[in-house]
Amino acid sequence: MDENFGLKARPYLADPSFYNASEKTQWQRFEREIERMNEESGHSTIYKVLYMGRHGQGTHNVGQGFYGFPEWKDHWAKLDGNGTITWADAHLTDLGAAQALRVNRFWKREVAQQHISLPQTYYTSPLHRCLETAKLTFSSLYPSRQAFTPTIKELLRETLGVHTCDRRSNRTSIHKDFPYYVFEPGFSEEDEMWDANVRETDSETDERMKTLLDDIFTSDKNTFISLTSHSGAISSMLRVVGHREFQLVTGSVIPVVVRADFD
Repeated sequence: MDENFGLKARPYLADPSFYNASEKTQWQRFEREIERMNEESGHSTIYKVLYMGRHGQGTHNVGQGFYGFPEWKDHWAKLDGNGTITWADAHLTDLGAAQALRVNRFWKREVAQQHISLPQTYYTSPLHRCLETAKLTFSSLYPSRQAFTPTIKELLRETLGVHTCDRRSNRTSIHKDFPYYVFEPGFSEEDEMWDANVRETDSETDERMKTLLDDIFTSDKNTFISLTSHSGAISSMLRVVGHREFQLVTGSVIPVVVRADFD
């Protein structure tokens, strides 16, 4: 992520028709190429660029690191905390907040130097660590806090069940902490998806992510979309779109070009 999102220097088919293409940055030419692909693809194919961002370090990441994964999975993840820290609907640590601000500085630099366009739509998981990461990463890129209004998507959350870090707060609490965020239609007051006794399987997560992406591709007309989510959810989305396996560390982003074909 530290260098131009890893975008490689290369020519594009859109270059000859792009005014002063030789004077444009690689990202400006890439964005024009995506526009060309959509213009020429017809109504049955859509291309979108998804910026998949993992939240900064949360208190649950500290807990898992301290106890080790086997003990964490079998015991501690089922509790709200250990008496010293709380990880139910885990919040960001100081390091996690710093990681989100580092991504914020990266976006500012890319906008200034590469003239990259900001995402046209922002979606975020309803879990607190993602809500806070999105705020720290993007809100200061706009002239006022009220101008940054991401949509909270229930299906964008982490693997469901058992682990209390993945149990969301109620809608009233979320609205109190993030009053400018928009709830998607039908967002319930209480968490109706998390089950204390049943952990979601990878195949079930994949099905949920496919439903989410189908919804975004059919209902969102924008092309450049930010998704603030989790390691498990992002790994699942990458599987669903046929991308190679890629593990994101906390506070990192991967942009992915996705083609969707419709009957």
